[in-house]
This record gives sequence, C-alpha cells and structure tokens, in this order.
Amino acid sequence: MTEENEALQFWNYEVASEYRPDADAVIAPGDCLETLCGLPGELAKLIITSPPYNLGKAYEKATELDRYLDALRPVVDEIVRVLSPEGSLCWQVGNYVEKGEVFPLDIFYYQLFKERGFKLRNRIIWHFEHGLHASKRFSGRYETLLWFTKGDTYTFNLDPVRVPSKYPGKTHFKGEKKGQPSGNPLGKNPSDIWRIVAQDFETALWDIPNVKANHPEKTIHPCQFPIELVERCVLALTDEGDWVLDPFSGVGSALLAALKNKRRAFGCEKDDEYVRIARQRIADLASGKLRYRRLGKPVHQPTGREKVAQVPLEWLTKEANR
Repeated sequence: MTEENEALQFWNYEVASEYRPDADAVIAPGDCLETLCGLPGELAKLIITSPPYNLGKAYEKATELDRYLDALRPVVDEIVRVLSPEGSLCWQVGNYVEKGEVFPLDIFYYQLFKERGFKLRNRIIWHFEHGLHASKRFSGRYETLLWFTKGDTYTFNLDPVRVPSKYPGKTHFKGEKKGQPSGNPLGKNPSDIWRIVAQDFETALWDIPNVKANHPEKTIHPCQFPIELVERCVLALTDEGDWVLDPFSGVGSALLAALKNKRRAFGCEKDDEYVRIARQRIADLASGKLRYRRLGKPVHQPTGREKVAQVPLEWLTKEANR
C-alpha cells in the first residue's frame, strides 16, 4: 500500500441521504438551501466549504458580483442557524478576474459574515505551485481561507496541528527555568500562514498542491478540495464525534477529511454524478482503497535532472545565434 493509499478501516461507514443523528455521514442530494432549512439548529461544530463562484450565473459585469452575493445570503443565514455556538466556519475562496482586473472574493465575503456577528480568527493563505497563468499580470498561485467563529467560546485543539520546533533542544539560559526546555515538547504553534513542506509548516504559507492532473485525489470535479487542506481545520476546530458540514460538498473531500479523523460528515450536493463519486470515495476510504495525499507530505521538488526541468537544446541554440 502506497503512502497515498494508507487509509485505515475504522468501520463501515453508514451513508444516509437525509439527516439522521446516528449516521456516520450524510450526502443530501438537491438544493443546499432546502436541505439546510430542514436541519436541526446548532448541529455542526465546523462548516467548511468552497462555494461555487457563480451559482450558474456568468459574471458579465462587476455588478454581477453583488447579485451573486445576494443569492448566497439565504444560504449564509441558514449556516448561522445550523452552526454550533462553539463552532467555526471556514470559507475558502479565490479571486474573480474580469478583463484583467482582480476582485478578491474574501474581502466581499468578510462583510457578509460580519453582518451576522461572526468573528474572524485567521485569514489563511493557501499557496500552490500550479494555478492560473497570465500574460499581463503575475500568475495567480493562492486562494484564501477565512476562519470565523460564531462566538468568543469555540473549539480549538492546538496539539493535533503543532509543527516541529526548529530547535527542540533549546533551554532557558537564565532565571527560575534555567536549563529547562524553552518550548513545548509537542512542537510549536503554527502561524496563521503556513508553508507545509519537509517537516516545517511555518515558513510562510499553507503550501498544499491543488488537485490537478496527476494528483492522487483527482476526479472529474473541476475545482476539487485537497483532503489535506480540510484535515487541518477538522483536527484543530472539532473533536471526535462532532458534525462537519459542507453545504457545497462536490465529490466529498471535506466529508472524507471528517470521516478519516472520526468525525461525522454532512454534505449537500445537487449534481447526481458528484454524489455518486463521493459515495464511492467514502466506500474506498472504509476499505483502504482511497488514494489521497497524506497529511504533511512534503511538496515534490524537482532535482533539476529531469527532462522537463531542462531548457530544450533548440532554445539554447536559438538564443546563442541571436
């Protein structure tokens, strides 16, 4: 079994099509607003999602962005109702680009959630090496995850997401604690912008490959969550047995991150094919067949010896003859 395929079978997950308090997971087909309206209040400890940027509409003008946000307001109102008082909301978005002008969606969403009393705890940058190319501006290589809480009392588990200390043997050099370790033996608190590479998550950014091309988690979904991105939020912001909810669950990456870490998972998805794929991925997780990128795996760095890492000889020849 490869490291991308190291899922353990905790149990045979019972996946329902509508809310049941005893289900391991629920994938509710259909409109998410209708589904959310039927859920008990204060159910979810964590709501994490990456909303569709257009909800079936095209951005023809900048004003269309306002209409898009207005269309989401009823969904956001239900999210407020369904989220636990000690719960967190993680809302992951990128940028909308129109005629070369960038509209940072997280700024627009910030006001939407502040109006409803949410409190922003961190604005996390998710960095990836392969993204949108551009010729008249710098290429986009990041998206933003906004972590809000519903109140001042909320679940936050630091130990599961601690990162290795740079100098774990460092000790106090004076005072009452002279000679004692100066850091936590479990590791240090990661910053709000993580770079997840080679045993040190704190360089700068959350550097997690996006799900493209030969990524082990790739399905037919065009904008797929990496499981690893969700896992960090699940481990830090929920306890075992808590409900994790994704109102736009797609092919179920958030649900897999929850189940993999012994939480309950709830997803809403209107595309029947995505629902089918999500159910199959959950079955694969239970049986140990799911291919995924393990938490904290270093991002691949080319050695420079690969053919694709070499400048083609014909380019060098052409340049020399200029």
